[in-house]
Amino acid sequence: MSLALATLLYEWRRYMAAVVALAFSGLLILAQVGIFVGIGKGFTAQIDRARADIMVLGPGAKALFGGPSGLPRRMIPLVYSHPEVTQVAPLDGSGGRFQNILSPEQQAKEEARAKRAGKGKAGGSARKSEFVNVTVIDAIPGYVTVPTDYTQSMIEALRRPYAIAVDETALKRLGVKKGDKALYNGKTVYVAVVTKGYPNIIQPTLVMSRDTLRMLGEADTGQRVGPLMVEIQDPSRAEIVVAQLNKKADGKFRAWTRQELADANSGAMLDDQIIGIILGFSAFLGLLIGVIITWQTLRGAIMANIKEFASLRALGVSMGDLRNIVMELSFWVGIVGVFAAGLLTWLVSLIAVAGGVPMYFPPTLIIVVAVFLVIIAMVSGFLSLGILKNSQPADLLR
Repeated sequence: MSLALATLLYEWRRYMAAVVALAFSGLLILAQVGIFVGIGKGFTAQIDRARADIMVLGPGAKALFGGPSGLPRRMIPLVYSHPEVTQVAPLDGSGGRFQNILSPEQQAKEEARAKRAGKGKAGGSARKSEFVNVTVIDAIPGYVTVPTDYTQSMIEALRRPYAIAVDETALKRLGVKKGDKALYNGKTVYVAVVTKGYPNIIQPTLVMSRDTLRMLGEADTGQRVGPLMVEIQDPSRAEIVVAQLNKKADGKFRAWTRQELADANSGAMLDDQIIGIILGFSAFLGLLIGVIITWQTLRGAIMANIKEFASLRALGVSMGDLRNIVMELSFWVGIVGVFAAGLLTWLVSLIAVAGGVPMYFPPTLIIVVAVFLVIIAMVSGFLSLGILKNSQPADLLR
């Protein structure tokens, strides 16, 4: 075992402040990115979990919500003409005002509460009104628009007219439960399915069948449709089929693999100007806090062990080797800080998921933050090298 690693293991209390500073610096960045990307994933969860292997968007689209993602309806037969394509369905959706309907018991409680408060009419906390996002599925088992985690019973329930699905994290916000009736844009719907794993903290999402959306008068029946969801015979050939479709399109549309589009959606979220400013400030703050605290901690630890370093010099160890020991020690502090940041981030993500807040951490970002923390530790170690000048062998005779 190297002297630097042995020092860290046996005198870990001296370096705990540096590890904690690095851990919270990493948490500061990872938590914010995780929330922002998780919010985007909340909007696209219905697509990310669908059976589609390929997504077809308009030629100018840079992501699902970036640029004109819709395309002419006549493109559907063109995509279908590929011999490996088995299903094609346009992505449809809408949005509007959602209001819960109080039961007679709830209405009576509201009136009693209003009278006690000295008001003339009901209208307390049980009455909810929210603007919601709507996505559709084709209520057919195994269809391309149906998420893979939807069971047969869920699909059958959504096949009924005016049936909707609501995620469990949105029930309290919307003031409904399974089986309740509600108003969507003034028309009566009822909660037939409660889903899990589709949280959206920005805007609650309703899922309904394409037929229900049509009965509500909001289906897209014009000459343009939304992005196309495409299923192929062999999902492992998705990249090849995407290249062939793009060649056949001749600029009329652009095909994406589902993973490629998911990465583009995450990138578009992080490229947002306001989000970029917030993340840039967080990175700067993390760098500033991490370097200052880690530098001072390492400096103090080296000063506490200055007689040991002086003893090494008296034994003939060169100043260059002592500097290498300090830099190696800084490296190991950075590695421990990375693991500590990962542990804290994991704990925070568990708390967030329990509270209905979606979080997602792109693997590339995790690697970048890990390298960032190690660099902070190494820079702090470099700034601490000057203290080694005090390790004079003559000081041992005092």
